[in-house]
Amino acid sequence: MQAEPMRGVYPILVTPFHEDGAIDEESLRRLIDFDLAAGVHGLGVALGSEVFKLTEAERDRVTRIVVEQVNGRVPVVINSGAAGTDLAVHYSRAAQEKGADALMIMPPAFMAATADEVRDYFAAISRAVSIPIFLQDTPSAVIGAGLARQLAQECEWVRYIKVESQPITAKVAEMVAAAGDRLTVFGGAGGGYFIEEMRRGSVGTMPFCSQPEAFVGVWNAFQAGDEATARAIFDRTIMPINRVAAQGSGIFYTVHKELLRRRGVLRTNKVRSPAPPVEAQTMRELGELIEQLYAV
Repeated sequence: MQAEPMRGVYPILVTPFHEDGAIDEESLRRLIDFDLAAGVHGLGVALGSEVFKLTEAERDRVTRIVVEQVNGRVPVVINSGAAGTDLAVHYSRAAQEKGADALMIMPPAFMAATADEVRDYFAAISRAVSIPIFLQDTPSAVIGAGLARQLAQECEWVRYIKVESQPITAKVAEMVAAAGDRLTVFGGAGGGYFIEEMRRGSVGTMPFCSQPEAFVGVWNAFQAGDEATARAIFDRTIMPINRVAAQGSGIFYTVHKELLRRRGVLRTNKVRSPAPPVEAQTMRELGELIEQLYAV
């Protein structure tokens, strides 16, 4: 699956749960097929999948299900970062053994790490695997452009970076300028700046998985040089959902799961605790928006 560099739309899958909190495998397999049918270029399991709320056995199970259901049709990227180097190495090796095509890893964030510690962390992981690594630059674990370039130079398997720290569009431009010959740059943060990121040299995005056909439509139009159509699709379908999801910390899980539930993909919108409540009026407004967009 690594014959060509990864690029395009790589949605991050949510993890579906039954009402009792158990993983809903049937819904997860249906979600994977839903996104693949939309023409996505890859799929990911990461923070948007609530991996930090899964047991180690559940992490392994989700990885196995995703790799099995995808069955080589697109690359699968698995988040394998951790608060400690040894644990990150363990998660990374486990993901590769279960068939992941690439890893996505943010620097340790629980306790702030120095630049030298971050270099040691990624070097240890890179030595332990033989598949590409996405650096994940987030507001809680920022990777500067200079450090990103250094990591790519020092670590054999560091090949990509997902940029999500602010200011996002300026950071994408800075990363492309400083490390674009060493790293392939993707955007993230829910895909909210997808078009602006592509203008600045990003060659992909890792958004949520609830509107895959819209993100693929934006990608296809932009790549064809039709930015007006790309903008029209984005403004009509993606931006309204992102506005609802951005209203409070963490409510995006419920928003995207509810959208998928109403589209007939998931059985429930269950989010594992701790999960912030979404006020009733917001849920009503979300329901009205989904009806407008998808006539469900």
